[in-house]
Amino acid sequence: MKPDDTTAIQKPDTVYLYGTCLIDILYPQAGACAVQLLQREGVKVIFPQAQTCCGQPAWNSGYRDEALAVARAQLALFPKPIPIIIPSGSCAGMMKVHYPELFNKQPDRIKARGVAERVYELTEFLVDVLDIVLMDLGEPIEVVAHTSCSARREMDIADRIDGLLAQMKNVKRLEPKFNEECCGFGGTFAVKQPEISAAMVLEKAGAIHDTGTERLLGQDCGCLMNIGNTMEKQGSNIRHQHIAEFLWERTSASEP
Repeated sequence: MKPDDTTAIQKPDTVYLYGTCLIDILYPQAGACAVQLLQREGVKVIFPQAQTCCGQPAWNSGYRDEALAVARAQLALFPKPIPIIIPSGSCAGMMKVHYPELFNKQPDRIKARGVAERVYELTEFLVDVLDIVLMDLGEPIEVVAHTSCSARREMDIADRIDGLLAQMKNVKRLEPKFNEECCGFGGTFAVKQPEISAAMVLEKAGAIHDTGTERLLGQDCGCLMNIGNTMEKQGSNIRHQHIAEFLWERTSASEP
């Protein structure tokens, strides 16, 4: 069920999809399944072909001018006054929370604010706007769902994945120790502080492994890449998967 929010918009006929760099390069199936979930709800999806990075790596590293150049190129991609759906709390957080700050005092600040106001993370949109109803067609499975720091602390949508999984009658969600803690990825943090990042993800991967789960799910491909690849190097057979791909897999009569 959607939360009690008087600002919730009506179901739109058409939305934009901002795919993110990691989905484009490493997890294309997550993007494809996000599109299929939206289309099944009767929503037309526009995917601007010229989209690139949201500018977050440069912004987080303190390169304001470089971040502006990258972000400004994205502003031109969303001229219609319709929602912008992003299957990533991290990129959604950058565009919704940080674009107004990044473009403050810039000549195109009003356009940037207009884009920011139309941004929805995917699970947020499925729950809050579409009030999606899902029917689980899969076999019983136990999963762990990791919510990114951006989804939890910037977008404040950590519970949306809970609501979606709660509709899956054959899905049991397991809770690892310290589930709300960061996985250590943090984009450029993992590059700048590799030792600290590695220690954090090892602890996270160990806690997930200890639950006995069969699947790791997430809203952000950066976290999934970090935790999933760490578990693979440890010889784990726990599969990691974006929530969009998991939901489509569980609710579609055919393979995605």
